[in-house]
Amino acid sequence: MTNARLLSILGLVVVGGGLVYLLAPVLTPFLVAALLAYVGNPLVVRLEQWRLPRTLAVVVVFLLIILLLLGLVLFLVPLVQRQVMGFATKMPGYLDWLQHTLIPRLQGLLGSELPLDLESVKQTVIAHWQKVGDWAGLVITQAAASGLRLLAVLMNLILIPVVTFYLLLDWERLLAGILKLIPPSLRRKAKQLARETDAVLGQFLRGQMLVMLVLAVIYSVGLWLLRIDLAVPIGLFAGLVSFVPYLGFISGVLAAGIAAYLQFHDAAILLGVLAVFLAGQVLESLWLSPRLVGGRIGLHPVAVIFAVLAGGQLFGFFGVLLALPAAAALMVWLRHLYDGYTTSALYRAKAKRRPTRRPRS
Repeated sequence: MTNARLLSILGLVVVGGGLVYLLAPVLTPFLVAALLAYVGNPLVVRLEQWRLPRTLAVVVVFLLIILLLLGLVLFLVPLVQRQVMGFATKMPGYLDWLQHTLIPRLQGLLGSELPLDLESVKQTVIAHWQKVGDWAGLVITQAAASGLRLLAVLMNLILIPVVTFYLLLDWERLLAGILKLIPPSLRRKAKQLARETDAVLGQFLRGQMLVMLVLAVIYSVGLWLLRIDLAVPIGLFAGLVSFVPYLGFISGVLAAGIAAYLQFHDAAILLGVLAVFLAGQVLESLWLSPRLVGGRIGLHPVAVIFAVLAGGQLFGFFGVLLALPAAAALMVWLRHLYDGYTTSALYRAKAKRRPTRRPRS
């Protein structure tokens, strides 16, 4: 790779990054739609192999995606809402127990008073607990506070399915068009890069989503068997954030431990909570991640955290969801860029100019 070509690639990367930063609010629905289209395209290709026309195959896959998302929302949202509402109604009793039982015990052990005003917290909870589970009303109220914000939310909700449908319909044609824009001398390298990116990204998306889903089910069912009121919300949250190593385990143990102790007032329940999350962690480490995700992603935990924070900063909530797939693809491109740099004349010239040390006599 020549120095001019290397500098051109670096310049394109910088310009592309700047455009992504400037257009972040506009790009979010398109990136989400592209992700959904990428996930659904293999099924469209499979249906085409079964002699279905491309348009009909896209319609079938599109309807499957919509029905799956609607089913999850219609089933999980009411369930989570009921559990949160149930927990909120019991919160005044939990606060009474903290104020009259647990805090005096801690003060006796520590020999000093704890500066906690639980009475005001209790009165606030009693006054507003009816609104805790009304998430839809809260979202609508916040969105309606700004007409432009409400319009942007509605536009995104409309754009994502529309763009997903058209991307699925023209996916192969778009890829062929992008390939034609690449100079003939670079097409072989571009095809190799695209194949490696597709292999890594496809494995990551399929594997990591399955790992998150399985862990969410394990945590939710395990906590439900322990009769914890917030079993499903805590289990779902711990499963969904498990893409960051140990974050799901730590946050789940802390949240479930606090909820269980407030509910049962017995330290023995904490052993059951720990057992549930340890079982999930062992299953993920020894079987789920090695078999479903594999070791091809190569993202360090610090890189995972940085990618999630950067995605959230650029694209908000959807950026968090898109961060790791983008980071997995970026790792492939950076590896090729590094290999090209280390074999370039610029790198060899630096190596030649490096002075050699004379051995001491």
